[in-house]
Amino acid sequence: MSILSYTFFQNALLGSLLASILCGLIGTYIVARRLVFISGGITHASFGGIGIGVYLGFSPILSAAVFSVLSACGIQWFSHRRDMREDSAIAIFWTLGMSIGIICSFLAPGFTPELSSYLFGNILTVTPSDLYLLGTLALIAIVAFTCFLRPLVSMAFDAEFARSQRLPVITVEYLMMAFIALTIVACLRMVGIVLVISLLTIPQVTANIFTHSFKRMALLSIVTGYSGCLGGLYLSYHYNIPSGASIIFVSILIYLVCKGISWSIIRWRRQ
Repeated sequence: MSILSYTFFQNALLGSLLASILCGLIGTYIVARRLVFISGGITHASFGGIGIGVYLGFSPILSAAVFSVLSACGIQWFSHRRDMREDSAIAIFWTLGMSIGIICSFLAPGFTPELSSYLFGNILTVTPSDLYLLGTLALIAIVAFTCFLRPLVSMAFDAEFARSQRLPVITVEYLMMAFIALTIVACLRMVGIVLVISLLTIPQVTANIFTHSFKRMALLSIVTGYSGCLGGLYLSYHYNIPSGASIIFVSILIYLVCKGISWSIIRWRRQ
């Protein structure tokens, strides 16, 4: 029987596609806006929500989503205050989330094996509810980027120019931070807290080798991200290694190959 006939592997393939679309769009905004460090802080802060969910006995994904959105908005609010630096605000929420997660998971009754799946990820455990969440967020992202591409590009590359054009910069910043938080939470089962930020940066950096256009970068990021997911699934299945780590490993290999090709082309043109 082929591996493609198994429901869990079909869910993994569909989840990879939806996550690649979602991360390709949101990750392009993150890289262009230079929010990678902030996204890393939100990613680790989400562990606090997971710990709370485990301790109270309800969905860790739901509690992580609420906690991550609140953390993202908190980071954004503190970042605009003159009495606190942005990196300090990130560090506060980063460490707060991790400490709450560790305390709650320690106090939770019984053994909690699912915590490892949130930390390191396992795309083969993606459930239909995870697919619905990914699909909904991907659809919203597609509609938002299609309808508001120019304002988003203006904000991503030059927020001061966007303000001069009377765009609602502050409102959109908070909405995008909340969307980044939800995207991170939606991808936790795939690659885990430790590696989820890689899905939002590596395909985009790879795409940026070949184009500086926001639209083309987003489209190429989707293709690159899905290629990394498929390659990672292949390695995970054939060598029995963790799927999350193998996906990121293949994504980095793709980046190195593309970077090598780019250097070769530049050297050939100079000769």
